[in-house]
Amino acid sequence: MHRDQVPTDTALVRALLAEQLPHLAGERVEPVASSGTDHDVYRVGDHLAARLPKIAWARDQGRSEAHWLPVLAPHLPLALPRTEALGAPGCGYPFDWAVVTWLPGRQAGPDRDGTAQAAADLAAFVTALRSLPLDDDDRRSAPERGPGRRGGPLAALDDDVRAALAELGDRAGVVVDGGARAVLRCWDAALEAPAHEGPPRWAHGDLLPGNLLADTATPGRLTAVIDWGAFALADPAVDLLPAWHLFGARSQHHAQHLYREAVGADEAAWARGRGVVVHQAVQALPYYWETGPGMVAQASRALCAAVAETA
Repeated sequence: MHRDQVPTDTALVRALLAEQLPHLAGERVEPVASSGTDHDVYRVGDHLAARLPKIAWARDQGRSEAHWLPVLAPHLPLALPRTEALGAPGCGYPFDWAVVTWLPGRQAGPDRDGTAQAAADLAAFVTALRSLPLDDDDRRSAPERGPGRRGGPLAALDDDVRAALAELGDRAGVVVDGGARAVLRCWDAALEAPAHEGPPRWAHGDLLPGNLLADTATPGRLTAVIDWGAFALADPAVDLLPAWHLFGARSQHHAQHLYREAVGADEAAWARGRGVVVHQAVQALPYYWETGPGMVAQASRALCAAVAETA
């Protein structure tokens, strides 16, 4: 998926376990099929998973999750992974890595899980996350989404969006009716929205369907939230992403409305949320066009849903 991606395989995972976590060396190791962009994941026995960053930008995520998720988990209504061990570079592999609990369930998807129940589950989670108290020590150590990052001011992302659309070129017309012009209308409307007032709030920052787990037996019932690499203090509109990624189809507008109402998104926040979708999608489309068909399909679907609202 990346030009400078670090390759991994089961032999590497077995070697790392034998070298650094020998009590796990005898466990079964199996790769997990995933369209995730940051980590390769391997089952380790029945109850654990090894997560190996495949790109440098994810190299610090394991330690961040090991610090923050135990703080968050007791206050949130959906399950979070628990870090069981942290590994270091070794066996020719250059990054820190982690062993975490394997959470049961399946990756959520809009066709099966874009339901009112999922909207209620996710809204309860987002509301609880935003409401967590923030003491002085937390504020000093917390990651924060400033200018130039998703969850920061949209205006600082304007050059990136326009450059990505230029790189996407005529392919924008394949993705969205009206092509780049329609996307820019949606983006410009988001830029005109009033900025978030007040301090930033805790946000997951990447509530895409692949980072949500659903009950295997009950469509639309969410059970866990994974992949906290974008967790930070941010404009809370960043956690409106699933309004278009999970609830964006015309047939799911009731669920989308329920989600919006439950998280208290006013017109300004909703417009900024659309802007977050546009930024995420137009960055992903040219980057993954040839290498990540799952990401391209997901970004295309959400971008179409967001742009349709300002057509």
